[in-house]
Amino acid sequence: MARHEWLWDNEDDTARCAAQLAAQSGIRDAFLTLHGDLGAGKTTFVRHLLRALGVSGRIKSPTYAVVEPHQAGDLPIWHFDFYRFNDPREWEDAGFRDIFGAPGLKLAEWPEKAAGLIPSADIAIVIEALEDMRRRVTLEAHTLNGEKLLEGLNV
Repeated sequence: MARHEWLWDNEDDTARCAAQLAAQSGIRDAFLTLHGDLGAGKTTFVRHLLRALGVSGRIKSPTYAVVEPHQAGDLPIWHFDFYRFNDPREWEDAGFRDIFGAPGLKLAEWPEKAAGLIPSADIAIVIEALEDMRRRVTLEAHTLNGEKLLEGLNV
């Protein structure tokens, strides 16, 4: 499967990558997972992606709520943060199976906490903090839709 690596020197690079992904038509029904240590920039990337898609208003981390819904025109978006996810029964009780079965963009931070419950990601994004504001970022496609999304990026 396709794979891209980037070095982001600052937050402008984060925004540029997010805008390029947002411009791809396949993003409307994609599932992206975000991996990295605390403070690596996962939520920052999501904020830039949602802004590039046209989400207005406050975009907060769903760390305590587990999921935050958003809307960009007619595009439903769900931002998950499974950091505090402990009980697989929460999955059914919260209706996550229905969300993942519906059209729209799904973004998940800490997906390993929900392993076995979530589908395979179209793209896995790994963000590694380096010195200062620099980040090493790997985008890896795991589906045909993910490959198409990566083809449209200008690395």
